[in-house]
Amino acid sequence: MNSSSDTGFNPAFNIATIRQVFNEAVEKVRMPTPMRLRDLIRQIRAARTAAEERAVINKECADIRTSFRDEDSVWRCRNIAKLLYIHMLGYPAHFGQLECLKLIASPRFTDKRIGYLGAMLLLDERQDVHLLITNCLKNDLNSCTQFVVGLALCTLGAIASPEMARDLATEVERLMKSPNTYIRKKAALCAYRIVLKVPELMEIFLPATRSMLSEKNHGVLITGVTLITEMCERSIDTLQHFKKVVPNLVRILKNLILAGYSPEHDVSGVSDPFLQVKILRLLKILGKKDPEASETMNDVLAQVATTTETNKNVGNTILYETVLSIMDIKSESGLRVLAINILGRFLLNTDKNIRYVALNTLLKTIHLDMTAVQRHRTTIIECLRQDPDVSIRRRALELSIALINSHNVLTMTKELLAFLETSEPEFKAQCSSSIVLAAEKFAPNTRWHLDTLIKVLVAAGNYVRDDVVSSTIQLVSESGAQHGGYMASKLWVELEKDTSDKQPLIQVSTWTIGEFGDMLLQQSDEHAVTVNEEDILRVYHKLMWSPQNNIITKQYTLNSLMKLSTRIKVNVDKIHEMVASFTTHMHTDLQQRGIEYNQLFNRYDPMREGLLERMPAMESNRTQQSQWNETIENIPSPSDLLVTDVTSTETTSDSNALLVLLEGSNGDTELIPNQNSSTMPTINTDTQDLLDLLGGLDLSNQPMQPLNNLTSEINSTNGIVDTTNHNIFDSLSLADTSIVNTNKVKSPGTVTAYDQNNLLITLLVERDQMNIDSNTVNMTAYNSGTFTINEFLFQAAVPKTFQLQMLPPSSNVIEPGSSLTQLMRVSNVSKSQLRMRIRLSYTANGVPIQDQTEVNNFPTPPDTFGTSTLDLWSENQ
Repeated sequence: MNSSSDTGFNPAFNIATIRQVFNEAVEKVRMPTPMRLRDLIRQIRAARTAAEERAVINKECADIRTSFRDEDSVWRCRNIAKLLYIHMLGYPAHFGQLECLKLIASPRFTDKRIGYLGAMLLLDERQDVHLLITNCLKNDLNSCTQFVVGLALCTLGAIASPEMARDLATEVERLMKSPNTYIRKKAALCAYRIVLKVPELMEIFLPATRSMLSEKNHGVLITGVTLITEMCERSIDTLQHFKKVVPNLVRILKNLILAGYSPEHDVSGVSDPFLQVKILRLLKILGKKDPEASETMNDVLAQVATTTETNKNVGNTILYETVLSIMDIKSESGLRVLAINILGRFLLNTDKNIRYVALNTLLKTIHLDMTAVQRHRTTIIECLRQDPDVSIRRRALELSIALINSHNVLTMTKELLAFLETSEPEFKAQCSSSIVLAAEKFAPNTRWHLDTLIKVLVAAGNYVRDDVVSSTIQLVSESGAQHGGYMASKLWVELEKDTSDKQPLIQVSTWTIGEFGDMLLQQSDEHAVTVNEEDILRVYHKLMWSPQNNIITKQYTLNSLMKLSTRIKVNVDKIHEMVASFTTHMHTDLQQRGIEYNQLFNRYDPMREGLLERMPAMESNRTQQSQWNETIENIPSPSDLLVTDVTSTETTSDSNALLVLLEGSNGDTELIPNQNSSTMPTINTDTQDLLDLLGGLDLSNQPMQPLNNLTSEINSTNGIVDTTNHNIFDSLSLADTSIVNTNKVKSPGTVTAYDQNNLLITLLVERDQMNIDSNTVNMTAYNSGTFTINEFLFQAAVPKTFQLQMLPPSSNVIEPGSSLTQLMRVSNVSKSQLRMRIRLSYTANGVPIQDQTEVNNFPTPPDTFGTSTLDLWSENQ
């Protein structure tokens, strides 16, 4: 006969259990039964107002508090369940934290389940509470019941603090080796959460994690792959360690593809797609920048890409991960073409989410294989013009812009202009700027380039950005008389139409007509319209007094009208009358311009013809590129910056308009800097009013020089000089317009290097007190726009006679209204004139922008030992 211990019967234990059940039954009879959870939910939902709901919840919370104070253990589980529901509604339930701990300590599984759930929702980071629950978790992790162990592991992964993770990491690692697959799966998930919070603990889990790849159970296998993926992303050493398992992962993935139907893992005809996606993601990480590992997985990736069905989302998910893996690893060119073709099939899918994913992925991978993406250009354009979803059109626009090259620029520009005409206002600014940049880079000829810019100005209207206006004016100036009359004729046709919603078009048109008005009035076969002086003055009168035109447009129009006074012959008095009407204008700037131009008519009329002659061609980066033996594109990064050669001779300007105006030279004399001169010239009082009117003149193509150099040179030619450094073009032509390379010295030692696209960059030159042969250049970039500038990169190059050291910038993100700084040290042992080529790269409002310019108007280094340029400058002031 078997003993009681053999049969599992324990009289003492059974008697104690019977006594506990009896006492609980008596307690339930004696105490009033609390409301059930379903009844509480019904009452809360029946409340018609928020006040009624609060009343129900407050009454129930009061009953729960009373039950907690009375140590009512019978209904504690029900009370905590109701409290968790109240917590989900957003009401305070923190007073139930300790009661959750009591439920966790209970031997009953139903109590532990509610207790652990309450702990995950209600517990905070208080150290004492965490200490109590740590002990409970450690006890339950050693339980003989797998479900209790699972509860403890889930709770540990959810609420573990760094201290708790360090205390219980060894317990989790032990459970990862458990023979029970349920516990191994839960332990791996808990280890994943611990690695997220305390990455240095991942070394404890490495052996157990690697052994999981040999599991047959898919649940354990997928958790093991997830844990390995997280470890590899967080540690380079771990990544190298797990590269040895690439053949194992390839074998597992191949078995999943070739496996027959398995009802346990089948999802829409695909064998365990979740595990396939996890393995593909891990292969992408392991094969990145590793040719050997990539070669191992090429065949299986091709097999997945060709055998997976695309008629359901399950197959599309696997194909998407396959494409990402192919593009990230060192895959073969044929495999990349296959991946891009898969994305091309996604573009034809009726699901807009799949089309968006395809466009977004093509945009990220276009730099890997441009030719393969070009094959799907027609489909991308169709998405741009016909898709009703605005987010898809935005991605299609970005991708279309990225596809433009010298071979398809005509076709793509035509499509983008058609889209620009019918697109929503939110697309016009980005699309117009992108077309202008593409035309500048790939234009087959100047005439096509100019026609494209006109179409952009007409189609985009007021949504054109300032950089489009400035670049158009610069191109017209560069084209000169060869295309000036053609542009004036084309823009005149647009200007006669209703242009109230096209302010940038008016600005470009008036500037062009002001410069080339004489060519517009000439009769030629090239011009399709006949224009007389009365027509021009009629349109200008409408523009200048139209309340719909802004101040900047009226400034352009007034400057253009003043220039037209030297281009026309008959109606000069009418122009004088129109200009004089602005002497009483309400706006200060327009009034000042009117007064100054009126004085030019009245007191200095003989000089008006020379002052308002046609501007010389504006200098661009392309014309200066030949002065550098090494282009800025060869500069790899600010840390290992290359210096460039500079030609030994400086290019002189064709004429010096300032000396011609002051009759001190015939214009052929070159301005030679004289750094040692410190005497101020005598100011001619007879022409002082002229200088006050014009605000200082500098009509040469040379960059602006320091004031002491300019004054000494003019003194040597018996000329006169003003104490200001304003450019005549600021008041006569391009007011409020930023053009690259018109660098202006704003204060001693400060140079404006760049002022476009709401980005202002200044360079402040200061003497290094520790080294007389070295100066510091402090670059400040200020964002005056409304969009954040991201990924800001500033690069610089100097001639080989200098040594440049660039320190890290303060940030690479510029919020609206804020700035960043970057310090540069320039060593100038030869005491020669500093020149700097800079390149900018940044992203504004999602549009990547690259630009470059040259700064060659830095203060000239002094010859005096120990005396800085700024000191000499200040003395001459």
